[in-house]
Amino acid sequence: MSEIPAKATESEDPSDRARAEAAGCIDVPAEDSLSVGDAMWQSSPPGSIYDYIKVASFSIGPDGLVDQWSLRAEQLFGISTERAVGMDPIEAFVDPELHEHGQRKMAEILDGREWTGVVPFKVPESAEGEPGKEGLAEVYVMPTRTEEGERAAVCIVVDVRILRRIETDLAASQSIFGQSPFGFLLIDPDLRVRRANQQIANTFGGTPDDHRGRGVHDYLQSPEAERITATLRRVLETGNSITDMQVTGLVPGSDERRHWSINLYRVHSGSGRPIGIAWLGTDVTERRAAAREAASARRNLALLNEAGARIGNSLDLETTARELLDVVVPGFCDLATVDLYQGLLAGDETPPGRADGSAELRRVAFASAVSDAPFVGGGAPVSVGAVHHYPFNSPCADALRTARPQYVPAEEGGLVQSTLAVPMVAHDTVVGLAQFARTKGSEPFGDRDRDLAVELAARAAVCIDNARLYRREHERALILQRSLLPPGDPEASGLDIACRYLPGNAATEVGGDWFDVIELPGHRTALVVGDVMGRGLRAAVAMGELRTAVRTLALLDLEPAEVLSALDEIARGLGTPGGVQQATRAARRPREADLSEVYLATCIYAVYDSVTRRCTFANAGHLPPVLVEPGEAALMLDVPPGMPLGVGGEPFEEVEVELPEGALLALYTDGLVESRDHPLDEGLQAFVGALTDPATRNPAADDQPHAKTALNADTHRDLEDVCDHVLSTLDTHHGEDDIALLMARVQGLPEDSVGDWTLPREPRSVGRAREYARARLQSWDLEPLVDTAELLVSELVTNALRYGEGEIRLRLLLDRTLVCEVWDAGLVQPRRRRARDTDEGGRGLQLVGLLSAAWGSRRTPRGKTVWFELPLPDGENGMVDPAEALLSLF
Repeated sequence: MSEIPAKATESEDPSDRARAEAAGCIDVPAEDSLSVGDAMWQSSPPGSIYDYIKVASFSIGPDGLVDQWSLRAEQLFGISTERAVGMDPIEAFVDPELHEHGQRKMAEILDGREWTGVVPFKVPESAEGEPGKEGLAEVYVMPTRTEEGERAAVCIVVDVRILRRIETDLAASQSIFGQSPFGFLLIDPDLRVRRANQQIANTFGGTPDDHRGRGVHDYLQSPEAERITATLRRVLETGNSITDMQVTGLVPGSDERRHWSINLYRVHSGSGRPIGIAWLGTDVTERRAAAREAASARRNLALLNEAGARIGNSLDLETTARELLDVVVPGFCDLATVDLYQGLLAGDETPPGRADGSAELRRVAFASAVSDAPFVGGGAPVSVGAVHHYPFNSPCADALRTARPQYVPAEEGGLVQSTLAVPMVAHDTVVGLAQFARTKGSEPFGDRDRDLAVELAARAAVCIDNARLYRREHERALILQRSLLPPGDPEASGLDIACRYLPGNAATEVGGDWFDVIELPGHRTALVVGDVMGRGLRAAVAMGELRTAVRTLALLDLEPAEVLSALDEIARGLGTPGGVQQATRAARRPREADLSEVYLATCIYAVYDSVTRRCTFANAGHLPPVLVEPGEAALMLDVPPGMPLGVGGEPFEEVEVELPEGALLALYTDGLVESRDHPLDEGLQAFVGALTDPATRNPAADDQPHAKTALNADTHRDLEDVCDHVLSTLDTHHGEDDIALLMARVQGLPEDSVGDWTLPREPRSVGRAREYARARLQSWDLEPLVDTAELLVSELVTNALRYGEGEIRLRLLLDRTLVCEVWDAGLVQPRRRRARDTDEGGRGLQLVGLLSAAWGSRRTPRGKTVWFELPLPDGENGMVDPAEALLSLF
């Protein structure tokens, strides 16, 4: 047993001394390190066990009382040295019930026996009367002797509660460290592993002890190791923790890159001194893969949503293809192209479908996020707009042939590393091919990417097919509409005609606008402009029916109001299976109108007489005509609008206007003067202003400072230029609606081209009529027509004498043809019949029909007019010999 002097001049706290020595405040004698009985004596370095447990010492003299009391004892029991020295430890600290047992133990100790045990204690009340604390202490008593040789003892006391807590903490630390599913490393200040748990060993191999002394470079490769090393140093220096730091590396025996999420924090000793860094890591490779899959799914869903919103907003094939590429580049791929079958773009009725894949295609769109160079998908580059085809054995041709996506091998040394060739399939029909490519550095296409590409291509293909069908219907409606418009430049007697028809663009359906110029007997002309409400093929067909009806009614030589009334009945019957009569009966029964079968149209019908230069208007809900008189500003004629065609129930009014020589008359549809940006009133004013040229003055109007000169014959401007000027001046927003413009410049028949005579109702009038006709034709240098004209005039005048009433009027009109008219007050219309071989008469109208180019009769306000027309001799058309015509009747 070691002998420790019972008397000491000073008792000091060993841990305090150790700290002082470590700080260089106390010199440690060399002999302190000498061994006595091979025992090593030295001061405890900082961070020893004494930083965590409470150890105190005191000594007991031969009388059993405390004779020395250490500073640690003061801290443990809370009693100062002055008070403790001289106290009986049994009486002072032990429970009264244990005093007897304590006294026996004290006697044994003073008798020279060692003793170790756990003793509950209670600190006496303080001088201020505060109750002392209770505790549990483990006491180690060692007998000693004083200088006089008397027996004494030294007591070492440890607070058991601190020990139990340390035991619990150690057990918990061992449990957490050893059983944790996370990788745990304890790294010292030299950044070397001091301890590793089993999870680290399972991941990187070996046993936990094998990892002692390893560094970061033993687990990770550069530059990841340098990054982690710098982070560890920063944590050790600053004490700032790092959470959820992502680390990537390899594990032994595998080439798969693993991902870990690590947490780093600095570890301190009981005295607060940094002693290392704790590394807590978990493998998040699968979690990152799942997150990457989820992010990819969200990205793909967002891409599909964007495709649904952006693709198909236009009914144009090329625009739809470009919209697809705007969606996929750069969100899905780096390069992309779209090829469509050339036949599809050319308007073939049936798309090529699943052919052999080598049919001609046209590249309609290209997009790149990395380069402006043409896309190279195997072979020579193809520029946008070029027509090409893929070799039969190529992946692209195979994709077109099988309607399945194909991977295109990358060219060695090229920019592209992964390419998908996806057929564009709509309604089981292949309409083209889309190629998506990713450059080196991007992730190659996977199965999920392939499925997404197929879905995107299918959506675009459906939109392209819809655009194809719409284009086909639009072209058919346009062809139908154009076929129903007047061919070439219309001609009319006494009028200079110019017209324009501008259909809507491909994005808008064809409308029902139309115009017509119809030649009527007597060198009269019917001018018609109409607009069927609605769009598409249905409106074009309705327009064709109405235009045909107008021409038929015009040939009956009805008044303008009568024409529109009959046309209104026809329009009402267009939407009814039973026609006009069924529509009339249905109108009398109260029912809800089926708007899908209602055909409404506006129309203005004007009849111009070149002899009198008078024009009669009737309007069915159409915009008013515009008249520009020579030397005057343009003005809108006040023509009662009436109800649109198809409404029914309202009569139409007529307005007769005398047009001066050289006047300009303009008829038009609403597409010219109305748009979304400009209201109708504003458009009408702009149209009127466009027909009046303020920069040009009529020389005849120089004395009128406020007069405006119109764009008419006075300025000798061509009527075609006037049309072009109007269209270029007005902000028509062409494409929103069809535009029909009909312009006519008045050029009445000269007086010397008209012969007009009144004949009494007597037989001699027949001879006079022949004389008048012969003389006038000779003055017109129409000798070849004299005999024929005399014969036919004689027949018509004779019929007027025999079957007509009132005085007879004979009129000859010379323009592009020769027209002869015989007027009388009778209302009975002549009717041609076939005479029998034995009949002496009845062949007059037959003769008129044989010798003339055309003939007919029409009603007038005061009777009727019978007329015939002869072509002017031009050396090409041979005249019919009257003698041969007479003989052919028998």
